[in-house]
Amino acid sequence: MDQDIQRLFDERECEKLISEYCRLVDFGNAAGIAQLFVSHGIWTGPDVEMIGQSEIEAGFTARQAITRRQSRHLCTNVVVNVEGDEAKGFCYLLNFRHDSQSGTAEFPAPAGLPKYVGEYHDRFVRTERGWRFASRRCDIAFLRN
Repeated sequence: MDQDIQRLFDERECEKLISEYCRLVDFGNAAGIAQLFVSHGIWTGPDVEMIGQSEIEAGFTARQAITRRQSRHLCTNVVVNVEGDEAKGFCYLLNFRHDSQSGTAEFPAPAGLPKYVGEYHDRFVRTERGWRFASRRCDIAFLRN
């Protein structure tokens, strides 16, 4: 029974990383995403790969500087499988995004269809600081023009 409880706790900690990632990118603190990764972590998406915390921080600092953008990343159908000190995760991603023409994000932003729908493929590792992303890959299935 104790192993089952530990597994549930570990799964929940990995799920919290997914949620924290979304909160950071959507509320102006995207550069903080680098701290959710191990030092040699990898973030991969369409036409981009960032290796190591410094590259991840630089990439998300550039995202953070886009102050005209209002976004919400919604991750759902999260599945995390823990095996010892490593885990694999999968979740669907919906991204709602609006880029204001005025240079400052609009609140509330005009509604519409998601900008894109895809999925994240995650690898997690247990560290001295708790669970962290070892890698995160974003694949896009649907893209609005």
